[in-house]
Amino acid sequence: MALHNKQRVIAQIPVHIYQALSQAAELSGANLQQFMIQSAFEKAQSVIEKERVIHLSSQSAALFFDMLENPPAPNRKLRDAMKLYKKTFSDAENKNA
Repeated sequence: MALHNKQRVIAQIPVHIYQALSQAAELSGANLQQFMIQSAFEKAQSVIEKERVIHLSSQSAALFFDMLENPPAPNRKLRDAMKLYKKTFSDAENKNA
C-alpha cells in the first residue's frame, strides 16, 4: 500500500471570489487548482518570512551593532549565571564519565 505525501483541502467560497480566481488562473496559464495552491503557498511563505525578519529603526540598529562590537562587562547576575552553568555541566560530565 503506497503512502501519499499529500493532504486534501476543501473550501466553499463566494461566487465572486471563485470567478476572480478562475479568471486569474486562466490569465496566468494555470488551472484553478494549480493557481490556488501556488497563490496560497506564496502567501504562506510571505507570512512566515515576515515573522522571521526583525525590523529595527536605524537608531535601534546602530545601538544593536554597537553593543555587538562593544559589549558591556558582565554584571554580577551574569557572572553568577556563568558560574552556575559551569558547575552544573561540570557536575553532569563527572557523573557521566
